[in-house]
Amino acid sequence: MSADHSLSETSAPAEAPSSLPSTLARYPSASARDRRAQLMRLLGTYGTIIVLASMLVIFSALQPATFATIGNFRNIINDMAIGTIVAAGLTVPLVAGDFDLSIGYVASFCGLLVVGLLSSSGLSIPLAIVLVICLGTIIGIVNGIVVSKIGVNAFIATLGTGTIVVGLNYAYSGGIPLQLTQSRQFTNIAIGRIAGVPHLVIIMAVVLALLWVILNRTVQGQHIKAIGVSPESARRAGVAVDRSRIVAFAIASTCAAIGGVLMASNLGSGQVTAGDSFMLTSFSAAFLGSAALREGQFHILGTLIGVLTVAVGNNGLAMIGAPIFTQFLFTGCLLVVAVALGGIGRRYGRG
Repeated sequence: MSADHSLSETSAPAEAPSSLPSTLARYPSASARDRRAQLMRLLGTYGTIIVLASMLVIFSALQPATFATIGNFRNIINDMAIGTIVAAGLTVPLVAGDFDLSIGYVASFCGLLVVGLLSSSGLSIPLAIVLVICLGTIIGIVNGIVVSKIGVNAFIATLGTGTIVVGLNYAYSGGIPLQLTQSRQFTNIAIGRIAGVPHLVIIMAVVLALLWVILNRTVQGQHIKAIGVSPESARRAGVAVDRSRIVAFAIASTCAAIGGVLMASNLGSGQVTAGDSFMLTSFSAAFLGSAALREGQFHILGTLIGVLTVAVGNNGLAMIGAPIFTQFLFTGCLLVVAVALGGIGRRYGRG
């Protein structure tokens, strides 16, 4: 009895060494975890640039005579200008931790409305543009009030506002495109050039510069950033959280209105749904931008890189003769990848 007891006592510890390696094997070593964290940080910080560089190499190899030309790159920059303005405006509420799903509908309505004011109401071009942009600002203010003062979730509030804007769009136009009567003077805003540089590129550069200054060199911009980190902490620090959120939404809708006006000028007519696609592409660009040069943070330069990535992808697909539906698939997949990269950057950037 005692011998058996003694044997059991001496044999029990003998199993520990054999089970220890298998137990440790379940957990990666510290160096393996460090390497994985470094890789994730790299993807979260430079993932978008890696995607952009890869597409440039691939499409240049597939179509060197058409894609990899200065003329084509000039066309890409010009074509992405309007989308960049809308996406850059969206970046501001994203920095504050909010969403705006109404920007595409606002762009469509403002583009249609400016043509109607010029052709049907006979307003002058400057007055029509100012009125339409002011309307965009008012829509943004309404979004901000509903979200900050009433407390409606930004996703629901801006989706509801956008649906109302769609209703106003169809009520004004009857669902029929509006033709422009002052074609030459108005269309020159978008298609004209100064010293060989397209107006659209100049306007894009001015808007981007203004938004960058607002976010990075003004007190209001620092307040918006603080809200994005922690609204409650920002409030305790004396930040007027509600007012800053309203300002962010107003900037987004103002940029959407500017984009709508430029779109109408570029098309030479007012189309009912011409700007609706800006919502998806703008979110894709902004989230891609959060994985460019910063670890999951929204910023204006990143959004510009994100828009360029989307534009290069769509242009490359068109150059190789891919069906039109592939561009929608590409943009949708890119949005998923963008959100994933942004999440990786935020998760591992804090490590």
